[in-house]
Order: sequence, then structure tokens, then C-alpha cells
Amino acid sequence: VSTQSTGSKQIFVSSRQSQLALTQTNHVINLLKTNYPTIDYVVKTQATLGDKKLSVALSKIGDKGLFTKELEESILAGETSFAVHSLKDIPTRLPKGLIVAAITKRADPIDVLVVKKSLPYKTLAEFPSGSVIGTSSLRRIAQISFLYPGLVCRDIRGNLNTRFSKLDDEEGEYHGLILAKAGLERLGHEFSSRISQDLGDQLYYAVGQGALGVEASESDHEIINMLSTIDDLPTRYACKAERSFLESLEGGCQVPIGVRSICSGDTLTLSGLVLSLDGSKVVRDEVSGPLRDGFNLGKELGEKVLNNGALEILKEIRKKVQH
Repeated sequence: VSTQSTGSKQIFVSSRQSQLALTQTNHVINLLKTNYPTIDYVVKTQATLGDKKLSVALSKIGDKGLFTKELEESILAGETSFAVHSLKDIPTRLPKGLIVAAITKRADPIDVLVVKKSLPYKTLAEFPSGSVIGTSSLRRIAQISFLYPGLVCRDIRGNLNTRFSKLDDEEGEYHGLILAKAGLERLGHEFSSRISQDLGDQLYYAVGQGALGVEASESDHEIINMLSTIDDLPTRYACKAERSFLESLEGGCQVPIGVRSICSGDTLTLSGLVLSLDGSKVVRDEVSGPLRDGFNLGKELGEKVLNNGALEILKEIRKKVQH
């Protein structure tokens, strides 16, 4: 935080460079402006390791802060006051000195199908055997392999504009993409109008998907107080449960793990899913309890799936990853 000669306060905000990242960062800034309208918010963009290594599958790079590390370093160095991330990109264990000071109200967390413009299909079930679906998520690949063994999943990286270009290229290999609905809706009609099928009833989504997490220094009480005004408690509790589940499995983007959260009044029902990489083995379970007890519910669900066969699946995956 700095003060300009005009007397107005300046706050530097860290963001990735993509159109979606900037849209999400500006969304958080606009929420803050409701209570803090006179502050001048200055966005500083940075490329993360995940943005730079576009030719490598996410699962092969490793997942410790792939899309967050550089932004976190700028907070720790005092260059920025907070960073806006997709919550699903924030590791369950944060660097020392940082906290998730706000989690914004969750958008629709489900996955959706987007089809190549020149094709007539509307749903995954309509695609002929051998059709190529683009996704870089092991969670989506494993679930598609389980539900639609005739479809072929191929890695696709880059921002949404790049992915849509690759999809619609007549010479291109992709027939459809699986993407998060929230990101497409945040970018507006040009992107959201391309959604051809909601997959909420078929695919379990990523931990934290649809929510934004705002990271700040644990010692910056002024910023923490500001960010607390945009923290959405039901979202925080649900995501805390999901992140606790993920942590109890020591999972990350190298493991196919999916969740579903349903908040009904003060009750949270959390479902979790662990799959083998090829989707041939699936373990799922659910727990229900007080929303405020999210952390323990996630832990309980983790123990349940581990005892029901997930431990063997995870051991097998880690062996493969190490080789």
C-alpha cells in the first residue's frame, strides 16, 4: 500500500496475464470498490511457470504452486498487497507467511462441453467412437475414459482463446473441449454461448472450482480486514471441506480426484471421487454434516475413500508418476 501525491491510497494487486485471470482480478477489485471506492487499485501482471511451460502436460510439470508461486513471491517481497487466483490453483499448503484472506461467492463449479463449430454434435454421447476431446486435466480424462471409453482424450494447453482456436481449426485434431463453466461465463457471451452441454450430472469437478481465492500476507492486517468484506462464508466452508479432502489424500493435479458439494441451509453434503489414471477403477463416497465443520468433514471423507480402495489407486499412480 502506498500513498500518491494526490492523497489517494494505492494498492498493488498481483495477477496472471491471461484474459480470464485479469477478468477475475478485476471482479475482486470491483467487489472491494463497493466498500473502498477511493482506493486506486494497480494490477501488476506476471507469467507463472504453468503459463510458460505450455508444451508440457500439467501432470508432468508437478503441481506445487504451478500457477501461483510467482504471484506469491511478489506479495512476500512487498511488491504487491494481494493476489487473485482460481481457488483450484492454490495448493492446500501455502508458503509460510501467506493466507487465503478471502474466497469469493462461488460461480457454478461444473464442467461443460464445447464442440468444434463445424460439427453437429451437442452432447458427449453423440460423438462417434475415436472422437478427440481436449483437456489437460487428469480428473476429466479419467472420468471421460470411465464414462465414454470410445472417446480419446488429448492434452490441450494455453489460455481459452488459444484453446478455442485449436478446437475450431478445420485441420485441428480436436472435436470437443471440456472446460470449467465458471471461466467461460466470467468471460462473457462470446465464450459462454459456445457451451453445448452441462456436465454437472456426469463429472465430479475440481476442488475449489468456480471460486476465487485471494492470497495476502498474514501480517498485513489492513489488507486482511479489507478482504474480509468480500469473503463468502458458505463458499469458504464448502471449499475448506473440499481442500481438506484433497489434503488428506495428498492429491494435486497429478491425481484424478473430483468432488461435489451441496449446501442446504447449515448442512453440507460432500461427495468425493478417486480414479485410476485410465478410469478403470473408481472409488466414491460421501459425508454430511454441519457446514461450519467443513475441515473435519473433508478429513472424514478422505479416510472413508482411502479405506474403500483409494489408497491402492493412489499408490499405483504415484509409482507411475515417479517412473
